[in-house]
Amino acid sequence: MEDVKLQRVTVIGGGLAGSECAWQLARRGVPVTLREMKPHRRSPAHKTDRFAELVCSNSFRSDNPESAIGLLHAELRALSSVILESADAHRVPAGEALAVEREGFSEQVTRAVRGLPGVEVVAGEVDALPEGPVVVATGPLTSDALTRELERYVGTKLYFYDSLAPIVSGDSLDMSVAFRASRWGKGSGDDYINLPLSKEEYYRFIAEVKAGQQVAPHSFEEPKYFEGCLPIEVMVERGDDTLAYGPMKPVGLKDPRTGQEPYAVVQLRMEDKAGTAWNMVGFQTRLTWGEQKRIFTTCIPGLQNAEFLRMGQIHRNTFIDSPRLLGRDLSLKAEPRVFFAGQITGVEGYVESAACGYLTALAVYARLTGGEFTPPPATTAMGALYRHVTGEAHPPDYNYQPSNIIYGLFPPLPGRVKKAEKRARYAERAKEGLAEWLPGVPPALEEQRSS
Repeated sequence: MEDVKLQRVTVIGGGLAGSECAWQLARRGVPVTLREMKPHRRSPAHKTDRFAELVCSNSFRSDNPESAIGLLHAELRALSSVILESADAHRVPAGEALAVEREGFSEQVTRAVRGLPGVEVVAGEVDALPEGPVVVATGPLTSDALTRELERYVGTKLYFYDSLAPIVSGDSLDMSVAFRASRWGKGSGDDYINLPLSKEEYYRFIAEVKAGQQVAPHSFEEPKYFEGCLPIEVMVERGDDTLAYGPMKPVGLKDPRTGQEPYAVVQLRMEDKAGTAWNMVGFQTRLTWGEQKRIFTTCIPGLQNAEFLRMGQIHRNTFIDSPRLLGRDLSLKAEPRVFFAGQITGVEGYVESAACGYLTALAVYARLTGGEFTPPPATTAMGALYRHVTGEAHPPDYNYQPSNIIYGLFPPLPGRVKKAEKRARYAERAKEGLAEWLPGVPPALEEQRSS
């Protein structure tokens, strides 16, 4: 294939999906024009000019290969994903989770993509789809101008609200109150900083959250939140004990001052390798910035003198009704030259976005070379995610909503399987499916030359 001149592809968006897609196409000899509106314009959540910027958590979630997301990690590693390679290179301690130093991670992805032969990066906002093959990988924060353009092809846009957790400076924490530990001693045992609350402190905090002033959405938009990333105010509305059984669950932790399990706990996860910045795990919020600082510093032990490096905030996520709009190769049924990748398709999460970008690259490559796009087996994590986007995992009347990779998207295991054995069986079956599919994946040019 290296002697055949392939048609240039435009990839719109330099996030995780767009970066992965551009990388995989260029490695196979496809010339790519990567359109990224930064640095000329940024969304409200973006702060740097790098590709694959992590605007929410710095965690890629569990790296346990028997979890659905950990299985997806393993599959992308086997497929030489630039996103997983960069994440592994900039890993920070986080128990069994894969968390990264976000600046180093994004910098490595940016260098890798820009450094590939055949990749042309063009800065500036896209407000009309260019001619030729196009991959729309603009993510959940697609600009208003491009959203209006896309509505010509996909109809009324869908959206929901996503929210970011605050980040605290490590040296501003009161370590006479806080203690380092992971639940059940997982990881190195001290990967997280924990802020313990008594029963009285917890319910005082709940009362303040209920009374706190919140940022209101635009009057013409009704908030629809992703269940896996709910603001703490929305969780509190569901009951005073919701947080205590959710992100503030103390099970598996003991306060060394008392030797007892606290009533509730706020966990902080390391943001950088030096431990200078810590993310408030599960504390996505739409409280105003002033209220966040007041409530968190007065109600959460250990945060009395906290310096907040980033306050929590909310933003609108845009996604399309992929099962009804996209064909089996992730291109628009109404406009087959236009492909979609990443969160705009209705996958949720960093790794899921990268996986979708990878699959779209294979689909585009098959189109350009006259081959047939063969999706991964449904039994793999990649295949299960594909089943979600194409609707194969859902009934015909399903109200399509974004989803992380979960075992609920996989085909059921045959026969009766004990609950304790299910995850291992899913993982084993997925590895077998990936091994069968891998030989048919078009190799990169360097792999072709070496073979």
